[in-house]
Amino acid sequence: MKKSKSILVTGATSGVGRLIALKLAERGDNIIATGRNLSALEEFRAKNITVIQSDLSNVEGVMGLVNQLPELDVAIFSAGIGTFEYATETENQDIMDMISVNVQAPILLTKYLAAKMKEEKGSGQLIYIGSQAGKVATPKSAIYAATKHALIGYTNALRMELKPYCIAVTCIHPGPIDTPFLDKADRTASYRSAMKNILLQPEKVADATIRTIGTRIREVNLPSVMGITSKFYAVAPALIEKLGKSFFYKK
Repeated sequence: MKKSKSILVTGATSGVGRLIALKLAERGDNIIATGRNLSALEEFRAKNITVIQSDLSNVEGVMGLVNQLPELDVAIFSAGIGTFEYATETENQDIMDMISVNVQAPILLTKYLAAKMKEEKGSGQLIYIGSQAGKVATPKSAIYAATKHALIGYTNALRMELKPYCIAVTCIHPGPIDTPFLDKADRTASYRSAMKNILLQPEKVADATIRTIGTRIREVNLPSVMGITSKFYAVAPALIEKLGKSFFYKK
């Protein structure tokens, strides 16, 4: 019989994070779900999911979460926010919020969670929900893309550092997903309109993430063709940027 795992899921109150937490609980794992929206977290209690309300936009919130966590086998970093706007027109608070939640929070959490895995278990897995935007940026995603690109650089180094301790580091890089995230990120709805034919269903991303648990898969690109696009970008960036600029936003 497969041993159940103790798994943390951040950003569990909506979208992909919510689906991951529910699906993992259904298969018998011990889930700790965290997010800011307490009312949204309430549905987990009836499913025997441990709930911890936390605000990962500040250091105090991150440390408050760390201090309440049990020993973990897996941590899935799904919390993320975005604002799609031109770099010169993005509000200061939106910039700081994206950096805090998308970069600062997972780095701080990893510092403490990975240290505990090294000392107490000598094994474990850290799974990060990144984005194709971190590989190939598009107009009106400068800040968001920067945060996801930072996550790629961080996890690439982290993977090498933790390998001697048998701690796997996996990144999931989805394209645009059909979740409320898009509606909050782009108030004009132009992004959703432009991408309507290729939007990923959140179930596909959740299932792909769950399949990596217990493996040493480096990264997953969704859809898989986007992994090819990012490689092409490394060879012919000007061409990809020209195509991307005309495809997404015009002003």
